[in-house]
Amino acid sequence: MSDNKNIRIKDIAEMAGVSVGTVDRVIHKRGKVAEEVRKKVENVLQSTGYKPNLLARTLGSKKALKIALLIPDPKQDEYWALAESGVKPSLEEWSQYGLEIAPNFFDLYESTSFATSAKEVLSSKPDGVIVAPIFHNESLNLFAELDRDQIPYVLFNTNIPEAQPLSFIGQDLYQSGKVGGELLSLDNTEKKGVAVFHIHESIDNSVHLKAKETGLRDFLGTAYDIESYDLNHVNSGELNQIVSKILHQSDLGAAFVSTSQGTNIIATLMEKHNCTHIKLVGYDLLAANLHYLEKGVINFLINQNPKRMTQVGISHLTNHLLFHKELPREELFPLEIISKQNVGSYLNSRIH
Repeated sequence: MSDNKNIRIKDIAEMAGVSVGTVDRVIHKRGKVAEEVRKKVENVLQSTGYKPNLLARTLGSKKALKIALLIPDPKQDEYWALAESGVKPSLEEWSQYGLEIAPNFFDLYESTSFATSAKEVLSSKPDGVIVAPIFHNESLNLFAELDRDQIPYVLFNTNIPEAQPLSFIGQDLYQSGKVGGELLSLDNTEKKGVAVFHIHESIDNSVHLKAKETGLRDFLGTAYDIESYDLNHVNSGELNQIVSKILHQSDLGAAFVSTSQGTNIIATLMEKHNCTHIKLVGYDLLAANLHYLEKGVINFLINQNPKRMTQVGISHLTNHLLFHKELPREELFPLEIISKQNVGSYLNSRIH
């Protein structure tokens, strides 16, 4: 045929000697098609240069595309509020396609809450799911259900090696820990004690925290005396006493905090107990963290850009569902090191 733009699925079916439904299954890679038949259809598609008009089909469809977003409650942590803030611009970007995004929140500190919210997501029968799988074991249960129901999903913030998502969006957290170790090692101090703080999150069920600590330990090696503190399920009074005792250790020269909210907590206690001589590296551009960065209590922040993670995750999943685009297995964000000297230029840019 001379005009490839006018070729229809019906024409492809006639040329291949198959039904229109068979051609549709081959194009969209769904359902069962005999290998011999599939090759015959693919040969016709290739020879004619046929391209499905996915845009017209999508705009002509009355069915709204529903994506479920499963993240911790943004009211509990500013980091997750930043992540949720990526929803509005994504809805504006994809509004012409009738995209619906259904946020589902769970308690940041309760794995059972994640499991409950995951069940609600499954019962809503979404076209796709974007999830921050901070609870490892409960996330594996969710992935098994999504795989069973053939619901595509994208991970962000935390990568789970056992999962088979369409894509992961975030950072190489092991490498992030190594960067943290490098930043802590910049001072030639005689004090070789390093405290690693995991605040209000259980490291035993958190792949992302383990990866950061492993990276830091591998970079610093045996030249430093590294102690890890898993301060989960402790009240503010107990936390104050425990951290005060740690900060006043005579050989402590540096501290690394694995979470953004934890960074704020440790910075607050360092100032309260007059321990700002200890070098502090933490995460993310929360308002309180920026305050302590400007005051010099925090030396460096590693920015994870949660808002952009959400936007990229929605974009990837929507492109896959609407246009059948193949997604990168991983989209790793750069490890952005923010200091007192460059934070102003960063905040005034459009990068974040």
